[in-house]
Amino acid sequence: AKAIELSGGNQQKVVIAKSMIQQPDLIIFDEPTRGVDVGAIAEIHKYLNQLADEGKAVVVISSYLPEIMSLSDRLLVFRKGKVVEEFSALEATEEKVMYAAIN
Repeated sequence: AKAIELSGGNQQKVVIAKSMIQQPDLIIFDEPTRGVDVGAIAEIHKYLNQLADEGKAVVVISSYLPEIMSLSDRLLVFRKGKVVEEFSALEATEEKVMYAAIN
């Protein structure tokens, strides 16, 4: 099947697979699970964690806070294009992250 004929989740997986052909050490994912079904989200999260376990630097940009909280070792909060706060996964809470984002 052509990629355009695949579901949104499978299209996203194709994009991720294509990005890995060059075997980069740093991978930036911008909203990797937006518009995909729950099953595809779980597969994408598993793959992102696998990349990190292999020693790859994985940067995930997401507006979905629970996703960021579950995937991150470290969180950077941006406001107006600037980093306003940094948290380790252990110290980050949704309340702290939201406060940093809006204040």
